[in-house]
Amino acid sequence: MGTIFPLSLAGVSFIPGGTPVLREVTLAIAQSSRIVILGANGAGKSVLIRLMHGLIMPTTGSIRWAGTETRPGAQALVFQRPVMLRRSALANVAYGLKLAGIARAARQRRAAAALARVGLAHLAGRPARVLSGGEQQRVALARAWALEPAILFLDEPTASLDPNAAAEVERIISDIHGAGTSIVMSTHNLGQARRLADEIIFLHRGRITERTPATLFFKQPQSAEADAFLKGELP
Repeated sequence: MGTIFPLSLAGVSFIPGGTPVLREVTLAIAQSSRIVILGANGAGKSVLIRLMHGLIMPTTGSIRWAGTETRPGAQALVFQRPVMLRRSALANVAYGLKLAGIARAARQRRAAAALARVGLAHLAGRPARVLSGGEQQRVALARAWALEPAILFLDEPTASLDPNAAAEVERIISDIHGAGTSIVMSTHNLGQARRLADEIIFLHRGRITERTPATLFFKQPQSAEADAFLKGELP
């Protein structure tokens, strides 16, 4: 699992159409992290997640995984609204393994095990698109977990879910981390950040204004922008 680390960004900006979304971001991600990215709407959280995953490329600056600019396969990304294929829950998970080059026999076994870990073994044969929003997100997490990634990126993974479904997703995220996968997640939910984060990255208008241990961030934020955000005063 360690071939992706350190993941480092150096002077990364993302300026689509001439409008800066991220500005001169420099950071490094180490193995075993649980990092939560916080910031107001439009701060650039989702773009930063996509850049680190390699889904989009920076306008300027560089992104390196374990010292190389070649994006490794040992990572996965789960979006706020999961994309489900027109097939069963089990087949959705197995398809991700197929794309990763896993042999057919191993695909079925690993897909079934991943669904069991997220509590959906009983729905393995159900069409994924008829599942509830929370169940679909758990299928998406199973699809990611089956890949045994070194790092899992999560972009607002519970934003569309009710409290019970969100709590179940949080439990699964904790289990994935406990199995050895590093977590980098964006959220607007401060309670969720308190529960899940070891470290906070705070974004304001495309810049990192603070990176600090979660306990210190919530007790004594180091930047005026973060302090205003926690007080609900950031415009």
